[in-house]
Amino acid sequence: MGGVGEPGGGPAQLGATLPTFRWEQIRPHNLPGDKWLVIERRVYDISRWAQRHPGGSRLIGHHGAEDATDAFHAFHQDLNFVRKFLQPLLIGELAPEEPSQDGPQNAQLIEDFRALRQAVEDMKLFEAKPTFFAFLLGHILAMEMLAWLVIYLLGPGWVPSTLAALILAVSQAQSWCLQHDLGHTSIFRKSRWNHVAQQFVMGQLKGFSAHWWNFRHFQHHAKPNIFHKDPDVTVAPVFLLGESSVEYGKKKRRYLPYNHQHLYFFLIGPPLLTLVNFEVENLAYMLVCMQWMDLLWAASFYARFLFSYIPFYGVPGALFLFVAVRVLESHWFVWITQMNHIPKEIGHEKHRDWASSQLAATCNVEPSVFLDWFSGHLNFQIEHHLFPTMPRHNYRRVAPLVKALCAKHGLSYEVKPFLTALVDIIGLLVGRSQALAGLSRRKQQRELGEGETGPPWFLPGLGLGCPPPDSRSSSRSS
Repeated sequence: MGGVGEPGGGPAQLGATLPTFRWEQIRPHNLPGDKWLVIERRVYDISRWAQRHPGGSRLIGHHGAEDATDAFHAFHQDLNFVRKFLQPLLIGELAPEEPSQDGPQNAQLIEDFRALRQAVEDMKLFEAKPTFFAFLLGHILAMEMLAWLVIYLLGPGWVPSTLAALILAVSQAQSWCLQHDLGHTSIFRKSRWNHVAQQFVMGQLKGFSAHWWNFRHFQHHAKPNIFHKDPDVTVAPVFLLGESSVEYGKKKRRYLPYNHQHLYFFLIGPPLLTLVNFEVENLAYMLVCMQWMDLLWAASFYARFLFSYIPFYGVPGALFLFVAVRVLESHWFVWITQMNHIPKEIGHEKHRDWASSQLAATCNVEPSVFLDWFSGHLNFQIEHHLFPTMPRHNYRRVAPLVKALCAKHGLSYEVKPFLTALVDIIGLLVGRSQALAGLSRRKQQRELGEGETGPPWFLPGLGLGCPPPDSRSSSRSS
């Protein structure tokens, strides 16, 4: 073992003795053009290579100056293949006396979680059932055909049109779920097959870019509910979530009536997320990042939809049907995806270990045959976040093992009824908005010299936005 390395020493030569580093030397290397990270106690300089990272520079950059071992295992299927790309970036390893993780982390929890992951691999719970996903694709295509047949056989009246819109909205919701599985490479053994299939489902069946979705979604998985790292909670100044309400309060910024955000949420949140936010953001991403193949796939969706329904409705009617379907699916998206995240902790980076960070940001909803299908198994959000590449039909099998791990280490494993999860969203929005109104009144009192009051309130996140797209990013890692 060589002496303690000097920062900026360059890639290690093959076969040469690796220099060693202390965490205090690694911590400063978390700048936009200067990124190091640690995987399996080896130190890598990703400063230049991050721009070529298949998952995007932001995703890998979120782990700068950290131990990224568990994230590395969570996001990649073929570790030996990915290690080939890491080898040229290797600059050293942690000094023998240094812990594998920086900061006050629970080493025993980390060890137990890695043992659990190995047990899950031995149980073959990362292997998909082709028939399960073939059925999912088949029933999506069947719903698309059924909606068209309803209009073809019954005519474009209000009742048939409403029925067709509902069927198409369910089909679109299930397409979200299927492309989500493919994006996490949880169906096929080869990553390439998953990516190609995801482009078809996301493009032809939904009209969105697979690369755009992966760009934003994997950041959410890497750092859930962390401001400026998770796009789902970086939504100021439209909504003030968690600690952002305090930041805006200190700076006296008031772009919107935030004490009433629980009211305007129902006007611009569930109805408009996919219709406006996602549509604009998705188009901007494809154009800025020059994802021309995704653009062609998306164009094929609109061509198919308009070709199918203009003969019955004309152009205005077909566009109205499209808007109705998007609004319906948008409600599904917001309520189903956020019932697992809204009640949980949202704030700035705390540099937790993988298991602790995922558990702090997620909860489960009681399973049932209907809810498993309707939510795309996102009611098992804890298991999904701990093992993002696991096929969803295995969540029920791994859940007892995860629950036992949480019980051993005193971690919260929260499971709530479906209706309770939905009511909690409404109740929390109302309660926190009232708290924000109270904070505003107390601030006015302080300005008038009427004394100090209690601490500010936090408002957990709703997941309704994202930062500007990164033109360098592409699809996720292999």
